[in-house]
Order: sequence, then structure tokens, then C-alpha cells
Amino acid sequence: MGAGVPLVTRAVPLVPAPGADDGGPPWRTGRTRARTGTEGDAVPDPATRPADDAREGATRDHTLPADAAPTLLPRPSPPPGHRGGPHDPADGAQNPDGRLPRWRSVLAVVAHPDDESFALGALLAAFAGDGARVSVLCLTHGEASTLHGVAGDLERLRADELTTAAGVLGIGDVRLLAYPDGRLSAADPGELAGRVTDAARETDAEGLLVFDPTGVTGHPDHAAATAAALRAAGVLGLPVLGWTVPEAVADRLRREYGAAFDGHPPEAVDLTVTVDRAPQLKAVACHRSQAVPGSVLWRRLELLGDREHLRRLRPPGP
Repeated sequence: MGAGVPLVTRAVPLVPAPGADDGGPPWRTGRTRARTGTEGDAVPDPATRPADDAREGATRDHTLPADAAPTLLPRPSPPPGHRGGPHDPADGAQNPDGRLPRWRSVLAVVAHPDDESFALGALLAAFAGDGARVSVLCLTHGEASTLHGVAGDLERLRADELTTAAGVLGIGDVRLLAYPDGRLSAADPGELAGRVTDAARETDAEGLLVFDPTGVTGHPDHAAATAAALRAAGVLGLPVLGWTVPEAVADRLRREYGAAFDGHPPEAVDLTVTVDRAPQLKAVACHRSQAVPGSVLWRRLELLGDREHLRRLRPPGP
């Protein structure tokens, strides 16, 4: 698949994230002012909210040559101290006690650099901390983002940010492709699935971690990436876990930010895991071009607390 797209190898540095010890996440820095909502909660000052096209999940519309080069990053050892919660030996079975499956090799399939950190970071750090080989297949460079936290060429900047964040989370193998940001749904579904199939085979993945099929944040690229992963998992007989948010959290984010979040009620969630946010926040800080004050990202993390929610999208086997 995509024979005209070569691979370039880089190392993944295990380095402290910029801003990792600068006083905590932005929701603790007074960036919002409290005002009374319908339930008496504090909601962000509208003046601090990002514009519609700068919110988490806003559609990014851009095109790049179809043969733009991807990047392959080899595996380092997991950083010390990245221990997650307890893991269950079952291959993706429903675990009401909140245990992740004990996959020896995990492949996360995402659309943009920062999805591995902003969304899946705490879960990937937990897998890595438990000794799993954690790999990420990122399908675009995220070059169409309207969030310009730092100046420069976004395609290059975001690739570098992904490299650094991967090291922080203990991700050892990152494959960065160059499909056009904002246009994944227009890519050939079979080719996308083939890319995932190849990556899963090459990393000996025992399970895939993806966004929920809704895309969670309203970005169509997220949904396209998950569709490709599910198609590949069907070929390989792999289980798939989908990251989601509770419907109550999605509703709050829609009301407070106008963000197009999709969530699920408790009965549709298969697994709720207690996580350590510290490595995730350090990884988020690596994405300096995207982790801007006022982003709905911070409010989402605040509302989720130390819990992440997963759906069992596909069981193991044919």
C-alpha cells in the first residue's frame, strides 16, 4: 500500500517535557473566571475560549501531495515510573473491575500528532508502564491546524512534537504518515486499512487502541482513522478498544464551549480505568503548537479527573 511513500527513521528522545514542572495544568492557573451556570458550576469566560475553528476537534481543511513522506521512529525503553493501573490478562474482554487487557504489544491508530497525548496519553503510558511495547500509527502531520502556539512550519513542528511526546509516554515505535490533514475521509479506505494492517503486523500488535467510531471530538479524521483500524483488525483477528467520554462530560463541553463532542451513557461503556495524568500532562506540554490556553482540552481533562472510559469495539478472533 502507498508504495510511493518512503519511511524515514528517527530516534525517540526520553526528555523532560517543556513546562512539565511549571505549576500544573492550565485549569489551575486562573485562566477562567467563575460565573454561575444553570447548575451553579464555574464555566470559562467566553473571552478566553478559542474561535470555532480552533477548538479541539475543529475540522482542519488542507491538502498535501499524496506521496508526502512518513516518519518511522524506533522503540526506546519505557521511561521509569510510568506504571499504570492493574491490567487484566483477558484479550480485550469486558472488565467491570477497571483492568486494561495485558497486551504485550499495543498499536494506537490516530489521525493527528497530539491525539496520542491529548486523548490516549494516560492509557498509553499505563500500557508502557506495565511493560507492553507501545506503538503509534499517526496518519497525518496535522499541518492544517489553526492553533499556532508557536511560529514555524506546522508539518515539521508537529512531527518533532510527536517525537518528543512519544518518548515521554514510553511509546517506542511511531509511524508518521502524510495523508492530507482534514481529508482522511476522502482517502481510499482499503489503502488506509492496509497501512494499519502493515503496522500491526510489523509491531506484533496484540490489540489496537483507537478513538470511538464517533470521532469523540467531532473531527471526521478521527472517525476515518478508527474505521481503518477496525477494518484492519477484522483482517488480523485483533481486539480493538475505543476511547470515549461519558455522555455527561460531552454534554458539558457542548454547552460550555459549543464543541462537537460525542459521548456514551454508562451502559454503553465497557471499561472505566483509573489513570495517572502526570505522564499525559507532560506529553501534552510537548505539543507547544497545540496546547494553547483556553483550549477545550483542559476542561475535558478536568471533567474526566483520573478516569478514562473505553468501549470494546471488536473482540479477538475472526
